[in-house]
Amino acid sequence: MDHDAARHNEKMKRIKAARDRMMQTKTEEKGLIIVHTGTGKGKSSSAFGMIMRCIAHGMPAAVVQFIKGNWETGERTFLRERFEDECRFFVSGEGFTWETQDRERDIAAAQHGWTLAKEQILDPEIRFVLLDEINIALRYDYLDIDEVVDFLLHEKPEMTHVVLTGRNAKPELIEAADLVTEMNLLKHPFRDGVKAQAGVEF
Repeated sequence: MDHDAARHNEKMKRIKAARDRMMQTKTEEKGLIIVHTGTGKGKSSSAFGMIMRCIAHGMPAAVVQFIKGNWETGERTFLRERFEDECRFFVSGEGFTWETQDRERDIAAAQHGWTLAKEQILDPEIRFVLLDEINIALRYDYLDIDEVVDFLLHEKPEMTHVVLTGRNAKPELIEAADLVTEMNLLKHPFRDGVKAQAGVEF
């Protein structure tokens, strides 16, 4: 073994020993409140990837989709056609707010979605719930942020994971969450006149 390889080997041994010591202190398990926010692409995509993990682990899941309405997405088609027993899928929104142009309808749709969300979160059979684009409904005050946070902190079953996606997550939700990821936009083809692409964006 040459000198550089030996140094690398020793460094990796020290890192592994430190990592092993750290992992011995990580013994708690709990259902997490997870927020995916930011201007970048991938908030919902990442959350749907977590749904795939849950299915692989035999963890029943549910999706409540706010805002997007009847826009056919690959995730919805895939889960409804191939994994309907493993993942329940609900759509509450009627479309993006600039499409409906009716605040009262948007509020009613969001409230309906929140009712569905609470039912799925409280269902003892469900282990993971994705609230897709709920942050948009919260941003426009279609839902009461205090009610949502209070429910997640005090009524969510201890071992149920909940993921909330969408831009502009409110500070109260970020504070309440266990895990928050902000996806930042650096570059997007839409700016160069490229429309949303199947398989990439829906």
